[in-house]
Amino acid sequence: MSQIKENLENIKKKIEISAKKSGRSADEINLVAVTKTYSPDIINEAIDLGVTDIGENKVQEVIEKYDSVKPVRWHLIGHLQTNKVKYIIDKVQMIHSVDSVKLLEEIERQAKKHNIVMNVLIQVNISGEETKFGIAPDEIDSILEYAESLEYVKVCGLMTIMPKVDNAVSNRLHFVNIKQIYLDISKKKYNNISMRYLSMGMSGDFEVAIEEGSNMVRVGSAIFGQRNYI
Repeated sequence: MSQIKENLENIKKKIEISAKKSGRSADEINLVAVTKTYSPDIINEAIDLGVTDIGENKVQEVIEKYDSVKPVRWHLIGHLQTNKVKYIIDKVQMIHSVDSVKLLEEIERQAKKHNIVMNVLIQVNISGEETKFGIAPDEIDSILEYAESLEYVKVCGLMTIMPKVDNAVSNRLHFVNIKQIYLDISKKKYNNISMRYLSMGMSGDFEVAIEEGSNMVRVGSAIFGQRNYI
């Protein structure tokens, strides 16, 4: 058995256990395999093993790998500059890291050019860390109000990145808080917004994230092994 296959089976078991703790089934949890720094050959092995969604942090890596990777749903999960939207607008199925009206405007403009509707998540800086991208919780309403007016962009949920801690349980309160925000938004009536996804949880904390309501986790090194940064 390959290491990736063994890792994927282990992760799926953990997802199943965590989902059960939150009263859900594993089928309700979307696994995005984070492929930054990994080669197309390694990514294709994971796709052959059943991975259906992959996430890249950098626009450049999407461009470089796109033609060498087997058919799969691409997610842009890293910080996105407005001047780079045009390079990935026709390649990814979802942008997780929307954190400004300016970025929404550019996604709308580029999506209109291609006559597509781009699904996006609003990135929320739930921990308030200065080093993290994302909007503050009290800015969510205003950005959603603007998003309602867009024709080629559809907000499908929220995304967050937690602080790095030694014990994932330390972030549990942050997970609880953003889940409540997610639920509060879900109760409101918007024309162009559907709270389908709560994207939170990575290799080190996806189990706690699922227990607290995440239905989309972004897992990289736990699938592919240690990254080799250049």
